[in-house]
Amino acid sequence: MEMINILTAAAISAGAVLILGPICIPILHKLKFGQSIRTEGPKSHQAKSGTPTMGGIFLIAGILIATLIRAEWTAEIFLALFILIGHFILGFLDDYIKVVKKRNLGLKARQKLLGQIFISIVTIFIATQELGIETNLWIPIADEKFDLGFFYYVLVLFVIVGASNAVNLTDGLDGLASGNMAIAASCYGVICLITGHPELAIFCAATVGACIGFLKFNFHPAKVFMGDTGSLALGGAFAAMGILTHTELLLVVVGFIFVCEALSVIIQVISYQSTGKRVFRMSPIHHHFELGGWSEIKVVSVFWTVGLIFGVIGLAILSSSVVNLNL
Repeated sequence: MEMINILTAAAISAGAVLILGPICIPILHKLKFGQSIRTEGPKSHQAKSGTPTMGGIFLIAGILIATLIRAEWTAEIFLALFILIGHFILGFLDDYIKVVKKRNLGLKARQKLLGQIFISIVTIFIATQELGIETNLWIPIADEKFDLGFFYYVLVLFVIVGASNAVNLTDGLDGLASGNMAIAASCYGVICLITGHPELAIFCAATVGACIGFLKFNFHPAKVFMGDTGSLALGGAFAAMGILTHTELLLVVVGFIFVCEALSVIIQVISYQSTGKRVFRMSPIHHHFELGGWSEIKVVSVFWTVGLIFGVIGLAILSSSVVNLNL
């Protein structure tokens, strides 16, 4: 029965996105919610100017619909949806300010961080008080658990902020973020089953289905972009998967591509500000390969492949520790 719910959740979310896409995309066109392409980016991207953004509206709708239909309405599911919707709202406001109000920077970094801190505080309260999640941290490979005490709450904030922003940074090429999120969420669906979270596995499946359905409109050449509306929400969903299964460090392995994207930006900024030199041709790192002569489709396919490899590695690490994990 669990597997039926998981598979139908993926089918429902994919179907919802495929139905809503042709309805929403013309509306986004009519409202002139077009993407502005930064002039310092790869010249090939200038042709994408005007492509409607905020497609995350129907992408996230697919996840919500499927999860609410197929999963039991437990505290765990509501917390996962809260993290998803909280970041959806932040992303929507960011896109709305940039696209509708024509203010390029969108939400200020401080405003976005305050929103993520609020989401983190609610997450910590529900996770520890309602779900009984302990303040320990499981160390993969070493297969040890350490009680972090108060610092576990800091870790939750770091995971939520880090994951949401990392997926957001990955959303720079057609199909890159949605494809890698489909892979990562598939792996976490398996992790949920291994660690005894069948309802959360349904949430993961809904995320997979929605991302695959979205690729119909987002793969090169994209007819719509998810915008921060979608990418921040997907990053929040990814963080929820790691926190609720208590496998926070495994996110680094399963989400290796997202980590590389975020690290490339951090390294580039630090290097340029301290030495005046750039480590990469352009960051995030997918642009580095583009400017090196790779086609957009090649970059995306290679990054998908690497994401899949590290997803399998993450599952292998977990399966070798499952006897002692006791999450």
